[in-house]
Amino acid sequence: MTDSTLGQPKAALGVGSLIGESFSIYARHFLPITIVAFVFGAIGLVISIPIVGFDSAVGIKGPSVTDFSAAIVSYSSTVIKITTGSFATALLLQLAYDAKLGRSIQLVRYLGPALSAIVPLVILSIVQSICFMVGLVLLIVPGLWILAVFSVMDPAVVIERVGFRGLHRSAALTKNYRWPLAGLFALILILIFSINFAATFLANIIVPAAGMATGLILIAAMNSLGKGFAVVLTALIYVRLRAIKDGVSVHQITSVFD
Repeated sequence: MTDSTLGQPKAALGVGSLIGESFSIYARHFLPITIVAFVFGAIGLVISIPIVGFDSAVGIKGPSVTDFSAAIVSYSSTVIKITTGSFATALLLQLAYDAKLGRSIQLVRYLGPALSAIVPLVILSIVQSICFMVGLVLLIVPGLWILAVFSVMDPAVVIERVGFRGLHRSAALTKNYRWPLAGLFALILILIFSINFAATFLANIIVPAAGMATGLILIAAMNSLGKGFAVVLTALIYVRLRAIKDGVSVHQITSVFD
C-alpha cells in the first residue's frame, strides 16, 4: 500500500487550491449541478423502491438479505443507483470543465458523450465499489487508499475516453499522490456521510407525516449536495494530475468535445 517511488512528488497536488476552486465552481453553478444530481438520484430511488422497498432504497434501514436470491435483489438496487449515478457523473464532469473554462453550460450537448461512456463507467464503478468495500472491511485506511488509486476513473472514461482501461489509467495518474488524495477523500466522505445521515434522520421524521414522496424528494435533494461537489472536485483533481503527469492544460483535455 505504497506509491512505488521513494522521492517526493515533483509538483505539489495543491489540495487547498483544489478545494477552493471546487467550492467556487459549485457555488457559481449550484442550480444546474444540483438539478442534475437530484434528478438522477431521484430516478435511481424511484426504480429501486419497488425492488427493495422504500426504507431500504432510501437508506432508512439496511437491506434484508436472508438468502442468495435476496442478496441478488438487494444488489440489483445498488446497480441501478450506480447506473443513474454514473450518468449524472458523466454529465457533471463535462459541466465542471465548461465552468472552469468560463464557457456556457449546455446540458444537451453533454448527453452524447455521457451515453457513449455509460457502459464502461457503470461496470468499472461496480468493480471500484467492491474494491472500496473490501478495503473498508479490512480497515478504513486501505479503503481510502483504494479510493484514491481509482479516484479519477470517471473523468478518464468520460473525458479521455479510455473505456474499460479507466481503472488502470486512474492508477497511473494517481501514482505518487495517493496519500494526499486519501486524506482529501476522507474529508469528502465525512461530508457526504453527514449529509446522508441528516437526510435519513429527517426522512424518518417527515415520512410518517408527509408521505413517502416527500421523503424521497428530501433525501434525493440532500444527497445531491454532496454528489455535486464531489464530482466537481474529482474533475479538478483529474485536470491537475493531467497537468502534472502529461503536461496538458484543461483546454487540451476538453478539446476532445469540440
